Amino acid sequence: MKTLAIKIHEAWLVTLMAGLMSSTQSKHILFDFADILFRHFRWIEAEMVKAGESYDYDRDMIPIQVDKLSIILNNIIMRLNQIDLQIIGIKRELSNRMSSDLSYMREMIAHLSDEEVHAFHAKRKLEYIPLSEEATDALTLFLFEESSKEYELIMIYNYLNAHSSDLYLSRVFQDLVDESLFHLKQFGDMMAKMGILGVPKMVHKELYQSIKIEAFLLAGIDEEIAAKEECRKLSEAVASNSKELAKFFDFINNQESYHIVLMQDALAYWRSKNG
Repeated sequence: MKTLAIKIHEAWLVTLMAGLMSSTQSKHILFDFADILFRHFRWIEAEMVKAGESYDYDRDMIPIQVDKLSIILNNIIMRLNQIDLQIIGIKRELSNRMSSDLSYMREMIAHLSDEEVHAFHAKRKLEYIPLSEEATDALTLFLFEESSKEYELIMIYNYLNAHSSDLYLSRVFQDLVDESLFHLKQFGDMMAKMGILGVPKMVHKELYQSIKIEAFLLAGIDEEIAAKEECRKLSEAVASNSKELAKFFDFINNQESYHIVLMQDALAYWRSKNG
């Protein structure tokens, strides 16, 4: 199951990246399929936890720089075929569900229209939004740092959720996974439009396998406070060029505020349960 989980993890990321590359209706189809693959990943992870099997989130490098969407679509189909060949050993109900999903996704992806990909041209420009060089540099740095951070948080919170038997904490962890997935899509979409899309770097196992919950939540609160400040600075930096973009970062900033509340509540709950 460990190898299967890795294959699904990689297929999820490639499908998500393909969705970010697309500028047609295919984007929404690929995003939906990425969401399904992430659920597959969680289900296999739950089976490994139930079986007491040790695992991590290590994966291979994922090359995604293409000039035609069809190239990455064919790569996804190949990956889905590999997954389908490996699900025979899991319980029948789960393998039937996954096999049905994979079959449908392969058929739909095979019929998606090809399109030119502009997610790697490195022009660092947003259409209709003329930014100063200083604002462009600040936005570029923010997007690279925050997209990697959101992917890291997805994996960490997902790991914590998979190993939690506490319903309250599990709900908080799942909320934070969902929020980080949304942010990753938003930042990735902006990166693709600027021609600087990249796969987030792999998360080292030391960051999630030996977590002390209280220390992790305290550090997470500090991280979110820092992220809020970066959003505020970025909103101010782009405000003179684009009110719309400034409002977007205010929107993200306010979401980060609620993340802090979620973690503060989880911290208080953890302390009440553990003295």
